[in-house]
Amino acid sequence: MNKGRRRFLAASALAPLALAGGCSGQPPLTRVGGILWVGSEPLFLARELGLYDANVLRLVEMPSNTANLMSLATGDVEAAALTLDECLLAREGGLDVRAILVFDDSAGADAIMSRPDIERLEDLRGKRIGVDETAAGALMLAKSLEAAGLTLRDIVLQRITGDRQLRAYLAGEVDALVSWEPFATQLQAEGARRLYDSSHFPGLIVDTLVARTDALERSPESFRQLLAGYFQALDYLHAAPGDAFRRMAPRLGVSPDEVRTALEGIRFMDLAANRGWLEGASPGLVPAADNVARIMVSAGLLRQTPALAGLTDPRFLPVSP
Repeated sequence: MNKGRRRFLAASALAPLALAGGCSGQPPLTRVGGILWVGSEPLFLARELGLYDANVLRLVEMPSNTANLMSLATGDVEAAALTLDECLLAREGGLDVRAILVFDDSAGADAIMSRPDIERLEDLRGKRIGVDETAAGALMLAKSLEAAGLTLRDIVLQRITGDRQLRAYLAGEVDALVSWEPFATQLQAEGARRLYDSSHFPGLIVDTLVARTDALERSPESFRQLLAGYFQALDYLHAAPGDAFRRMAPRLGVSPDEVRTALEGIRFMDLAANRGWLEGASPGLVPAADNVARIMVSAGLLRQTPALAGLTDPRFLPVSP
């Protein structure tokens, strides 16, 4: 065991008890939805490291982005890991939610994966392209088609959720897929070509943790525990990457080395960066959201830019050391 790992485990062993200390009575259960996505995986690493009290926090693994967003809308979860564009869709639909954490900025972890004989984006003309029914997938597809000088009329669109991508590819149902990690790595292992990825438009696909406002007011300490555990897990990922990759690999369905590769397409946001994204009279997430909203409106993904006042809530971030 390396020194970083030892220090982390020693410091965090009593973290759930310390966070729960001083509370009178058990707080209501707070459920957090998340899909398979390397950018939000430190949440699940925190659970693996024993940083969450299971009687207070429950991470709910969702089969698709759509199911995740719908569960937040129906109140089946109190919070969800969503892309910024999905957060905007929720707010446009009248859901009272706020971003309480920025996980990452995708810088290559979202990708167009194609069959090996498709060598250029322009070769997608007339091809069957699988995409999940999400704003993020539609946004990625729109930017890729724009780069190729194509439109939706030039392709055959098929709705395929992330958990079905590998099966659809192996069955020959699609020629290309709008994918993300870890699914992109799984497809690449089967010979798929990484045709285009989010490194071409940094800042467009931003991943956030979004919570219902009523839940934030009802269970503030639960959300503080959630974010404290997340940042401890993120620290652990940097201090003991080998062990962290080993712990993350089974849930993601890839090898530890493939976890390492997948994370190369992610820019994680530390606590200081999150303060910039979420705090102040002009939090950084607002202009980013405005930019994404304008692109979504142009692509027909939003009717109009939703109100961005109150988009962020930094109250649950850990106190800086």
